[in-house]
Amino acid sequence: QVQLVESGGGLVQPGGSLRLSCVASGFTLDYNSIGWFRQAPGKEREGVSGFSSGDGRTYYADSVKGRFTISKDNVKNTVYLQMNSLKPEDTAVYYCARARGVLTGDWWRFRPRYDYWGQGTQVTVSS
Repeated sequence: QVQLVESGGGLVQPGGSLRLSCVASGFTLDYNSIGWFRQAPGKEREGVSGFSSGDGRTYYADSVKGRFTISKDNVKNTVYLQMNSLKPEDTAVYYCARARGVLTGDWWRFRPRYDYWGQGTQVTVSS
């Protein structure tokens, strides 16, 4: 049974940091890629970052480049999203999702590319 469980969200002040975790079960990250998406109230869900299986390529939205880092722990079957220098506009529910195979080009942010999604974790950046 494929399952993705996010954790690590919370309330943080602007400039602060959080690390989100996405624990995968029912499949291995060796052959599956993971994307992080977020959805703010009244907005569409958007791609934040992606970790491609096999080639290990990473992808980031322009809005988070230099601030967020995606990484993977194969032993724990977990993907992390380290978020630094957080801004109020980063406030959203963050989701991780699975895509079979590798991610290429801009397709990493294409939501239909992903077949399983977690339940999301709330991130609120506010003073």
